[in-house]
Amino acid sequence: MRNFIYDQPASRVIFGVGSLDRLAGEVKRLGARRAIVLATPDQRKDAEEAARRLGDAAAGVYAEAVMHVPIETARAAREFARRQEADCCVAIGGGSTIGLGKAIALESALPIVAVPTTFAGSEMTPIYGITEGGLKKTGRDRKVLPKTVLYDPALTLTLPSKIAGPSGMNAIAHCVEGLYAEDANPIMTLLAAESIRALARSLPVVVREPANLDARSDALYGAWLAGTVLGSVGMAIHHKLCHVVGGTFNLPHADTHAVILPHAVAYNRDAVPEAMRIAAGALGAPDAAQALYDLAVRIGAPVALKDIGMPGDALDRAAKLATENPYYNPRPIEYSAVRELLENAYYGKRPA
Repeated sequence: MRNFIYDQPASRVIFGVGSLDRLAGEVKRLGARRAIVLATPDQRKDAEEAARRLGDAAAGVYAEAVMHVPIETARAAREFARRQEADCCVAIGGGSTIGLGKAIALESALPIVAVPTTFAGSEMTPIYGITEGGLKKTGRDRKVLPKTVLYDPALTLTLPSKIAGPSGMNAIAHCVEGLYAEDANPIMTLLAAESIRALARSLPVVVREPANLDARSDALYGAWLAGTVLGSVGMAIHHKLCHVVGGTFNLPHADTHAVILPHAVAYNRDAVPEAMRIAAGALGAPDAAQALYDLAVRIGAPVALKDIGMPGDALDRAAKLATENPYYNPRPIEYSAVRELLENAYYGKRPA
């Protein structure tokens, strides 16, 4: 067995239908008295309902979260928190909202109570990302890890299939890269395989039967495990490409993950055969890259960068940015190979 280090940052997790009912008590448990509620403009009603549940502890709603956390939005949210004299953030929504909470916590160390409504898993990670000047920069800091996460599957019932599917593919990406991360360890490998199994079996049902609460619970369970994996080990070429392509060209975050994942896995296929064997087994297929592409098609997720807004003349620039300061990857990062990967992803080719 390979040597490893296991160093797990911890969050308090409350999982189950009706968990939102415990919001006020969890904020109080942190010793907070003035909590601001964050959301996207589309989820303002959810934020207002959360504020209502907080009662006297609600210090205001800031429903301006957007994809990739532009630095301007982060600064405005930080100023709002300061002006409201907040001592806690409640982030209700997906990665955009939780990412905004992290941007506030990064400078103020305000504790975050996360209430995820998608299947991405970012609520379980100490990873933050902020976009400035067209470049998305990420980092790790344990002070941005939410203190408490309330998983209420009922809150995902209004999540449209076109968002639910790619969101789950985003979570699977965390697990696949966790299998061959530089600091992979046996516990995270077990969690990654279980998460992939849960998401692969539940996402098609979520898309086919939107009201199926059991399937949504299963997907949210998979997302929790996926976020735990991402928060515990490093990332590789898939996440680097998604950060570059998504942040630079402002592409939808989850859709970008869904498109690139099969191609990133194919890129690393020969370098990490044991990781590929585990991923393929969890997907119930002989080849992980092809199975991931087929899963994306099955759940109606996009499979081509050209279909989600990627400019056709930007592939050279994207490949250059991705290879200038690469993350660790088990296969060497080479411009020509990455450029080919991006071209395959641009046109939505099924991995060979």
